[in-house]
Amino acid sequence: MGLLLLFCYFFLALLGFLVVIAGINKSVGVRRAYVLLLLRIFEYGRQAAADVNEKRRGSIDDTDSECNPKIEVSQVQNEDSIDGDVEHLEDAKTNGNVLISRDEILLPDGDRKRNSKSESLSDAIEGEDINFNLAKCLDYIKAGIEAIIEDEVTSRFEAEELKSWNLLTRTNRQYEFITWKLTFMWMAGFIIRYLVLMPLRVLICFIGVIWLTICTAIVGTFPMGHVKQKLVEAVLAHCFGVLASSISAVVSYHNVENRPASGICVANHTSPIDVLVLMCDSMYSLIGQRHGGFLGILQRALARASPHIWFERAEAKDRHAVSERLRQHISDPKNPPILIFPEGTCINNTSVMQFKKGSFEVGSVIYPVAIKYDPRFGDAFWNSSKYSMLQYLYCMMTSWAIVCDVWYLPPMYREEGESAIDFANRVKAVIAKKGGLVDLVWDGQLKRMKAKKEWKEKQQEEFTKRLKGE
Repeated sequence: MGLLLLFCYFFLALLGFLVVIAGINKSVGVRRAYVLLLLRIFEYGRQAAADVNEKRRGSIDDTDSECNPKIEVSQVQNEDSIDGDVEHLEDAKTNGNVLISRDEILLPDGDRKRNSKSESLSDAIEGEDINFNLAKCLDYIKAGIEAIIEDEVTSRFEAEELKSWNLLTRTNRQYEFITWKLTFMWMAGFIIRYLVLMPLRVLICFIGVIWLTICTAIVGTFPMGHVKQKLVEAVLAHCFGVLASSISAVVSYHNVENRPASGICVANHTSPIDVLVLMCDSMYSLIGQRHGGFLGILQRALARASPHIWFERAEAKDRHAVSERLRQHISDPKNPPILIFPEGTCINNTSVMQFKKGSFEVGSVIYPVAIKYDPRFGDAFWNSSKYSMLQYLYCMMTSWAIVCDVWYLPPMYREEGESAIDFANRVKAVIAKKGGLVDLVWDGQLKRMKAKKEWKEKQQEEFTKRLKGE
């Protein structure tokens, strides 16, 4: 009984310490040390898997070695990358699924790019009187087979593939049964994540939500003015710091001199945690559709303390109403910058998809932000069409940690004569390059709907012309 009481006192003291440290937005380096320890454990597991793989390949003839399964592993990044190395994600494109190039297929804007092989084929038969050329459709057959295997769009709405095992069963390939050492490590990690970290994180998250609701309700009673704005900034940084500790978030902010103070801030979208990550460093106004449940509680709490733009489902479809309220917000320099995710849906941390032009029609100045998560510690991607918010939070609470980098990019200005679509694509390209993400032209709403009819018709028309030899 005395031992149990002592454990309860220790647990409450630890919980209070974590909440206080997170609340004052300070770090004592525990989370970063924890992440560095995980890197060493992952490296040990990677090496153990590589050794077993080498033994398997060495025990068979060279002629049969290609038929045996091979465990794919990759070198773990240097520990210094966790401390904010700007260059450590430049090669991040290789972390995701392998892209299959289909430049010869029509893109959504109707532009077609042929590869060198198709161009040489066209040159070879130029001038001949051909009404039907079967050879010209071979690139379509090849692209169709590749699309069945893996296309550029649907693979962006699945969990990011890892090249090395991170001791999580949700991404394993039976690695935990390779050796008894890996089995022991996996079992120990399972106990730590589910019996230690998850209960503690759930409790901290519960305290954080209650505290956020109370604090915003109190601050909301203050009259509008400079004092309230400063108070809101301090309160939100305090509350979001507590919520960040509930998922063991380790965030590195780069180029903070470019941090927006007003106007429109746009960022790539991977998860609802994107808001949490950015709000821990600065205050933003948010725009979006009203939600129920857990997200609804947070929306109502935030609306009490600072200006946000929430739409009903029917109202959100009225582009004119959205643009008008957005203009009203950015016209007041006292309002905080408004954070927008132009993709309109979550993408799996490997790519940036089409930016909606709405926010680029309103203002001539855009503040881009690039966000890149480290998938080795936990998959931050939320597939909202497959998992509910509670299921997603469960995955977050049972992950090792959430580690990410944030880059504040210099403001970008709309050039004279530049359309909103071209401006959006230019901003998207800058964000993709900085975050080490793949720049795709496809609409992220393909996650929930089929391709537009006009896209299909363009493909059919082009295919018909090529079959006729035109």
